[in-house]
Amino acid sequence: MLGSGDATREPYQEYRQWFDSEDAGRLNRKSEQAEGFFRRTGITFNVYGREEAEERLIPFDIIPRILSAREWRKLSRGIEQRVRALNAFLHDIYHRQEILRAGKVPWQLIANNEAYLPNMVGVSPPGDIYTHIVGTDIVRTGDDEFFVLEDNARTPSGVSYMLENRETMLQIFPELFAKVPVQRVSDYPQSLRRSLAACAPPRCEGKPRVAVLTPGIHNSAYFEHSFLADQMGVELVEGHDLRVTNGKIAMRTTRGYEPVDVLYRRIDDDFLDPLNFNPDSLLGVPGIMDVYRSGGITIANAPGTGISDDKAIYSYMPEIVRFYTGEAPILKNVETWRCSDPESLQYVLDNLAELVVKEVHGSGGYGMLVGPAATAAEVEEFRAKLKAKPEGYIAQPTLSLSTVPIFADSGLAPRHVDLRPFVLVSPAGIDITPGGLTRVAMTEGSLVVNSSQGGGTKDTWVLEE
Repeated sequence: MLGSGDATREPYQEYRQWFDSEDAGRLNRKSEQAEGFFRRTGITFNVYGREEAEERLIPFDIIPRILSAREWRKLSRGIEQRVRALNAFLHDIYHRQEILRAGKVPWQLIANNEAYLPNMVGVSPPGDIYTHIVGTDIVRTGDDEFFVLEDNARTPSGVSYMLENRETMLQIFPELFAKVPVQRVSDYPQSLRRSLAACAPPRCEGKPRVAVLTPGIHNSAYFEHSFLADQMGVELVEGHDLRVTNGKIAMRTTRGYEPVDVLYRRIDDDFLDPLNFNPDSLLGVPGIMDVYRSGGITIANAPGTGISDDKAIYSYMPEIVRFYTGEAPILKNVETWRCSDPESLQYVLDNLAELVVKEVHGSGGYGMLVGPAATAAEVEEFRAKLKAKPEGYIAQPTLSLSTVPIFADSGLAPRHVDLRPFVLVSPAGIDITPGGLTRVAMTEGSLVVNSSQGGGTKDTWVLEE
């Protein structure tokens, strides 16, 4: 919010004038009102501990994170460039593998990767779209300096929080949106449905029928699965609701089994089809991969996209962007040491207390070490893990993440944030919702923003031109 000294940065000026004129008691009541709204709506998530999952209310902060139209244009161009490159990369590694033959990415990184699906070799998804829905994690380190922290192209989550955050702000501060020109995010569910329908398979007859596949109520993101199905006006199904019928996937309805053309799946590849992947899976649909390969259904995101979430692959993204677009990356990568490389491993071991170490296939903030915030015992525990399985980890420097204000007891207080914009990809083009999910570390000084690790969320405003 603030630039040098106490000068308010331009995107925040109108909001700051409004905030300074508000009574602190009223803002406290509005904050409590927002929490009550989340509680009544049931906006929760599950935290997986050692014993059993614990359901929590996600913390919400009433101070918006604000981006100017100029800042958003730069981010949008960079995100679109990166998503196009990711999609081209996925098509290539499951077909001609030109990037491997050119030596830009080591073939071992693909061949030995558990997220690489041989079942997808030679398979072209409808419209050649692999990454139908992408959530790109971005951090800011300076006035005009943005870095991509992660690419989430497997089953990115959090868009329901983005939508509910905005709905909450509209309810408790309607006067603000009359004063500050903020771009809308409310049409995301309709855009998602149109984008998915545009990816219908070749054997689709008539208007494409879309459904959301969920693992069930015990999944940490179940609220989002049911929310999106409801907002799109489509069916929410589990694996046992689906079966193969006449070479297509059909879902159980009150009128019998009816065909599904596009399945927005929120389960991982390994559980998708017990005949082709994990035989013990009770979450998927036996034979769905055979229907998929024959053009009978679209699965979004495509099976095998998880390899683009691999943090070792991430370290090659600048080369991947250049290879497929012929352009320099607009958004920077964070410097990354691949612990599978002996020299890099030695550097990481020597500097463990200053680095952030992540599992190659990790997500949700689990299985990572934030060196500067870790105890000596935690550092040594991670040292042992690295020595035992170096190929399972990457390391990055501890970035000086930007902060935005939260509403605290003493007024405004700075907290570190990241941003997850949501991207829809179809043969019709790429659609990026203006804003995204701002995740905020609610603990002073913490760099961990994941809700599973105690982080919260806030509304993200992109100003009109």
